[in-house]
Amino acid sequence: MWIADGWEEYEVLDTSDGEKLERWGDYILVRPDPQVIWNTPKNAKGWKKKNGHYHRSSRGGGEWEFFNLPAQWDIHYRLQSLAEYQDQAALTFQTLTFHLKPFSFKHTGLFPEQAANWEWFSELIKKADPPVKVLNLFAYTGGATLAAAAAGASVTHVDASKGMVTWAKENAAASGLADAPVRWLVDDCVKFVEREIRRGNRYDGIIMDPPSYGRGPKGEVWKIEESIFPLISRTALLLSDKPLFFLINSYTTGLQPAVLSYMLNIALKEKGGHVSSEEIGLPVKENGLILPCGASGRWWK
Repeated sequence: MWIADGWEEYEVLDTSDGEKLERWGDYILVRPDPQVIWNTPKNAKGWKKKNGHYHRSSRGGGEWEFFNLPAQWDIHYRLQSLAEYQDQAALTFQTLTFHLKPFSFKHTGLFPEQAANWEWFSELIKKADPPVKVLNLFAYTGGATLAAAAAGASVTHVDASKGMVTWAKENAAASGLADAPVRWLVDDCVKFVEREIRRGNRYDGIIMDPPSYGRGPKGEVWKIEESIFPLISRTALLLSDKPLFFLINSYTTGLQPAVLSYMLNIALKEKGGHVSSEEIGLPVKENGLILPCGASGRWWK
């Protein structure tokens, strides 16, 4: 399992009875998590001193209950890398800033477990000969975009939601990356890939974080089990002659790490390279467990 254990301002404090207790900077949230099927004593103080609690409804969906929680607040992540300076290795840091706010279906605008992937591809970008071009599909609020830009890549950020792209731009500005070489595009990711193939555009790194289910701007239905492999195969055509990496994330239960590996191996067979897929997770402070948070498949040259 790849573990995102580099956070200072975020942590999973405890897990029990279908919920996780989290610290997001100065605020404590309780949110449902389908992986938490165990019951343990709720000894962590935060269970009784929470600032927000998302209650899932038996009819689907749910709603937030707030206890002195601001409409928006920030947390930071220090993206680290090992750099050579005067013949000595030294750690350097780039601080990424994320605006958070509770919104639809329990989300806050950030998936902290993805920091494990940010660290991985950032090192690949920094070790490569510039320029490095990265395509981020289903790019949400821009965590991966910011990490790639901070590492020195030029990034094409694509998401079908105008609101998410605006949010990602705000995160970039807050992180000191407002002038970074990022193309911010509101577009259907599948159609964008097809147009890029026709245009002959190529990328050294590709990131995709597709939803389990969704609809395009004209009502097109996206079901990940039916659509993901064709998209991986088509997007692989966008890799440059000297590709660095291909990353796919999945929060769908049926797409186990082995399935991600099989798809990447088949789609990228002619590229050679290496494939590895694992669950990604977050450490739990109260009991030392690692909370599973989906899976990632990595290909690198």
